[in-house]
Amino acid sequence: MFKILTLNNISVAGLEKLPRDKYEVASEMGHPDAILLRSFKMHDMEIPSTLKAVGRAGAGVNNIPVDTMSAQGIPVFNAPGANANAVKELVLAGMLIGYRHLMPAWDFARHLEGSDEEISKQVEAGKKHFSGFELPGKTLGVVGLGAIGRHVANMAISLGMNVIGFDPGITVEGAWKLSSDVKQAQTIDEMLPHVDFISFHVPLVEATKNMLNKERIKLMKKEAIIINFARNGIIDDEAVSDALNADLLYGYVCDFPSNLLKQHKKVVTFPHLGASTKEAEDNCATMVVDNLRDYLENGNIRYSVNFPEVHLSRTSNVRLAIANSNVPNMVGQISTLIADAGINIIDMINKSRQELAYTLVDIDGTVSDEILEKLRAIEGVLSVRLC
Repeated sequence: MFKILTLNNISVAGLEKLPRDKYEVASEMGHPDAILLRSFKMHDMEIPSTLKAVGRAGAGVNNIPVDTMSAQGIPVFNAPGANANAVKELVLAGMLIGYRHLMPAWDFARHLEGSDEEISKQVEAGKKHFSGFELPGKTLGVVGLGAIGRHVANMAISLGMNVIGFDPGITVEGAWKLSSDVKQAQTIDEMLPHVDFISFHVPLVEATKNMLNKERIKLMKKEAIIINFARNGIIDDEAVSDALNADLLYGYVCDFPSNLLKQHKKVVTFPHLGASTKEAEDNCATMVVDNLRDYLENGNIRYSVNFPEVHLSRTSNVRLAIANSNVPNMVGQISTLIADAGINIIDMINKSRQELAYTLVDIDGTVSDEILEKLRAIEGVLSVRLC
């Protein structure tokens, strides 16, 4: 029986993927095998010694101490792309809100007073103040071409927009899913002078903090609109506010209100709505639960932010899952120890990702507690379990 601790409300669509004869799921429990969460901040949490995996029902993992998990051999799973359509729709809304002045126009209309005839006259006199632009022919810059960025880029192409994309880490698989009409920029700076909109779809890490700053804003058109439904901190909000006040930018639409931004006449902020649809919540929960379950039951790893992707079709009822530091001769030590114990290896796979590596071994026979302890004693081994 696996014990799953939920630190947030997780969609029922996901939890239903955990059969009750194999899984105990609760918001309060001791000694969990895995944790499921959304926005709960784990950084100050005492990590249970029994923990084998963490599943985030969403894309970003800033609320999870990933380095701490890695040091203990614990994979952190997320659900990249499961909320892509929800964010894509919000980016479209952001472009329309920014270019058609929908929020100030709505505010104008709802404060009209007088008879219907008087309101009609005020409408005809006032609508000229909210004249905007159409999207076809305009240029969208997309920073980050992962699952969400690709959805946004392809949507804009279908709307008749020009799209420039920047992502130095794009994979071949990702490129195949991107419209051939998307033009490639080698740097963000190369993109900025040409865009009417720029939308960010990158995680918040040290390299992306204040990615759009005062110096880069100087490269942009005065009619440009910035859109950020990714993470707070990617945009230098003070630099954007200063540029808006100096009429060096047209507008800013983001998902992260602050005292600096929430009342600015050229800024529209939302309360972190990027993935706030039932469909997105269901998709995220289902995706992360499927991968968490496959890891707990079979040791396979898909969509982990810290461990390599590893999948091995089962050829035995006895399987070893070993997480270790990515150092020379680790596989040799593991296989030698197993062979010295007179145990036959049926199948084996080893993959690495930066400083971490992961090995699955299908065994013909049984593995004693003594062998498990000897494997754990190998220098560089982070965790060992049978699955």
